Amino acid sequence: MTAPRVVVAGGHSAGHIEPTMNFADALRRLEPTAEITALGTVRGLDTTLIPARGYPLELIPPVPLPRKLDRVLLQTPGRLRDSVLAAGMVLDRVRAEVVVGFGGYVALPAYLAARKRDLPIVVHEANARPGVANRLAARMTTHVFTAAPGVRLAHATAIGIPLRPAITGLDRPALRDAARQRFGLRPDGPVLMVTGGSQGARTINAAVSAAASALRANGVQVLHITGPQNVVEVPDGDPSDPPYLVVPYVEEMQYAYAAADFVICRSGAMTCAELAAVGLPAAYVPLPLRGGEQRLNAEPVVAAGGALLVDDADLDQAWIEATLIPLLTDPERIAAMSARASAAGAPDADVVLARHVLTAVAERRRSAS
Repeated sequence: MTAPRVVVAGGHSAGHIEPTMNFADALRRLEPTAEITALGTVRGLDTTLIPARGYPLELIPPVPLPRKLDRVLLQTPGRLRDSVLAAGMVLDRVRAEVVVGFGGYVALPAYLAARKRDLPIVVHEANARPGVANRLAARMTTHVFTAAPGVRLAHATAIGIPLRPAITGLDRPALRDAARQRFGLRPDGPVLMVTGGSQGARTINAAVSAAASALRANGVQVLHITGPQNVVEVPDGDPSDPPYLVVPYVEEMQYAYAAADFVICRSGAMTCAELAAVGLPAAYVPLPLRGGEQRLNAEPVVAAGGALLVDDADLDQAWIEATLIPLLTDPERIAAMSARASAAGAPDADVVLARHVLTAVAERRRSAS
């Protein structure tokens, strides 16, 4: 097979860009000669994250879309037309053979430009509640993939979310001691990892730090990732107490995952997918916005017994002390939840999607010959 020419569209937020780039990496591993071009806009993180992963980036005008198919969408035809034209010029210039979209600002223009050229369209939806671009695209193609079953998209097949090999190939027990040493944690005793995502979460930060004394008293170590803009005050403990470490950000999360036994965090789609892939049980605290979308992301692993779900309004020091600490100090229960979380994971989604895209390219070439 000569080099497949693939255009990927999944820009603006890290939640769109990360699975896009993970898929691209998997495609390169399967077909090293693949020519992959990413579409993006000047808004969001496209110009930062995509070039850092080594892929050429083509910019098109952004078209922010509402999350509903309503009147607001109908008021954007001019901007959408310009963006579709720009996307089409990229597709023509790189002689694209397939467009793979992950939602976000650039996805809909890419889908519409591909449809005009009768190019195969492959859609991946990471969230439990699809955005408008992917809902429209699912009507244009039968190549539709989702993170979990039950997502309301036509023709959808659940495969999980494309993740980095550093995550899917993580051997937590083997890396545990080195990871704990890296952060200055003790080799023995339970470790709670706390994170609210890249920007942190005020509710989580406040609740866990308020329970610092109780956590120490019960032998629980804490690796608290606050987010770079947040400051968390933790009472000083005795030198003999289990450590409570506060860091603003962790670049290589596989080490944090290997050091931890349990996580308390938001339930973004990528977070849920990564923790399930590495078998880390969690207490998910869905962001109380956007109609409870994050709750839907966590429900499959919660139903499998690999996680807890706690509303943002219910998370406080009392919940940590009454519910979480008894769990953290029960190794058998932690082990059982870890096994159930792992069973709910899908570590090969990147390769599954890449193989499907290569098949779509091959089928197009056969039909054109």
